[in-house]
Amino acid sequence: MDGNLLLILFFAGLAVFVFFRLFSVLGQKTGHEREQPPMMPAPERKDGGDDDKVVNLPRRDDAPDAVPAWGSDGPVGAGLTQISLADRNFDPETFLAGARSAFEMIIEAFHKGELEKVRPFLASDVYRSFAAAVAEREKPAEERTFSELIAVNGCEAVEAGMDGRTARIAVRFESEQTEVVKDTEGRIVAGDLTRPIDVVDIWTFARDTRARDPNWQLVATRNPE
Repeated sequence: MDGNLLLILFFAGLAVFVFFRLFSVLGQKTGHEREQPPMMPAPERKDGGDDDKVVNLPRRDDAPDAVPAWGSDGPVGAGLTQISLADRNFDPETFLAGARSAFEMIIEAFHKGELEKVRPFLASDVYRSFAAAVAEREKPAEERTFSELIAVNGCEAVEAGMDGRTARIAVRFESEQTEVVKDTEGRIVAGDLTRPIDVVDIWTFARDTRARDPNWQLVATRNPE
């Protein structure tokens, strides 16, 4: 009997030990649990019958950042601010990065005579003008001009504003390009491929701020005055 009693007490103690070990482990965080989202306080309710069912959303002009930081940067900054008020998703830095990429793609397509690849980025009249220049350039001739974009060194908004619901931004591009003239045998008769020339272009991009399409189109090109 004494032996059986000792055996029972041994297993009982072991069970208690295992129980407390399990409790100590399960009752602590291991560092692998998925955190619960923080609880958000419920909006305060106002007395007043049916008015309690109305949730007042903050207006745009109530937001502390309603006026962008570039709003004081002269006429261009004022124009960018107008665009940002018409299109809450507009960001100047993102726009300029996209404009630079568009410039590189369009220039390359123009030089290669592959305008169809960039047609969605060109307004109809700009596309027709570019296509006419490509067609004229590719006519049989004793000499032809060949150009290549080497680098874009500058990209800056110089004009900005709203025209009705259409946003317009003129961008000044400073680039290095090579330009040579070749004869029918492919020999260079003018220009130098090893000496790029500095080229300055001003391109105007536009977008309907109420349209779902986020893409801008090139609507005008000109040389600086």
